[in-house]
Amino acid sequence: MQSLGLKLFTDFGVAARKSCNLKSTNLNGLSDFEVGTQKNRYCPTIGSRNGGFCRIVACSSQKNVDGESSASSSPISDPVQDQGQAGLLSRTQTYAMLKQQMEVAAKAEDFKEAARLRDSLRVFEDEEPVLRLKRLLKNAIAEERFKDAARYRDELNEISPHSLLKCSSDATTLGIRVQVRSVYIEGRSQPSKGQYFYAYRIRITNNSDRPVQLLRRHWIITDANGRIENVWGIGVIGEQPVILPNTGFEYSSACPLSTSSGRMEGDFEMIHIDKVGSRTFNVAIAPFSLSTLGDDSNPF
Repeated sequence: MQSLGLKLFTDFGVAARKSCNLKSTNLNGLSDFEVGTQKNRYCPTIGSRNGGFCRIVACSSQKNVDGESSASSSPISDPVQDQGQAGLLSRTQTYAMLKQQMEVAAKAEDFKEAARLRDSLRVFEDEEPVLRLKRLLKNAIAEERFKDAARYRDELNEISPHSLLKCSSDATTLGIRVQVRSVYIEGRSQPSKGQYFYAYRIRITNNSDRPVQLLRRHWIITDANGRIENVWGIGVIGEQPVILPNTGFEYSSACPLSTSSGRMEGDFEMIHIDKVGSRTFNVAIAPFSLSTLGDDSNPF
């Protein structure tokens, strides 16, 4: 059994992080860890129209005898200290930071600084074929040069099959909404060995008028070479949570991959628990990208 240290962004942005220790068996590259890195339970709040949430942070996880994960709480580490230990920013973090700084400069009407950051972004993008093609595709569509757009799209699909997918997805089935956001964890990855590590955050919201319980999960994980693996498991992070109407359940987990891009999709098997003999039903998890470069998807 190997021990992994994982640093996650609490909002999957650049600013804040948590330091988590995970223990897992070797999952042969294409599997979701389903470890209890973070979970939040949403509950109604007095005086709140839409309800609030009660946060439970669980940053350590250990496999039980039956192979499921059990979560326990862990103190939040200092993000400034974490950043110092990490040393230089990764390329993905640098790219995200440049984009954020450009937006801040533009909003502050510091157009000289915004232009400088824009030029830095373009230089950065020119060094990354996927980013360059994405920019060309976006510009071609905006200028209605659809023949060029089709060519850029085909080139993107050739060098990075899943790059046109967002790193987030949002789907609702029978009133159960599932939102997902993924992020590349460079500190746990070894590209020279074909090892890429991604974290993802899931929020499940029950917008129906009936309580449900999450029984099982099913993931379909595809790498850039088209290799597909199906992963089934009981519950999530060692739990089979009950989600009452107008409340939700949120957790974070991780997935190793053997290529620099890929995709995940799947479903949760659930059951209504307010009536004996209810039949189970599947709640869709819409496809989302696993990408070392990330994208403009907003954290939820």
